[in-house]
Amino acid sequence: MSNRKSVLSLMFLFVVMAMASPVYAQGATVDANSGLVQWSIITAGFALAIAALGGALGQGRAVASAAEAIARNPGASGEIRGALILGLVLIESLVIYVLLVTLILFFIKPFGG
Repeated sequence: MSNRKSVLSLMFLFVVMAMASPVYAQGATVDANSGLVQWSIITAGFALAIAALGGALGQGRAVASAAEAIARNPGASGEIRGALILGLVLIESLVIYVLLVTLILFFIKPFGG
């Protein structure tokens, strides 16, 4: 089985399990904003996952490009390293901002008390 096929199968299994999870939820109390709160938590989770994925891909490409640049021109390694660290900090700060927004949506519930 190819790697791509196994990844797609795993993603499909995750989607099916995520869709089936509300079946097992216990509906003891229902308030007017429960749907809004539920969707804000789901949206925050997906936003964090997408931000982490994008940040990891961006950092991987940046490190690979910096390693290639240092291999081509070892004399400029100090300048390349400085630019690399600055870029990695900026990439990671975007993921931390999304984490902050996600935590606000999880705990403060700005849309429905």
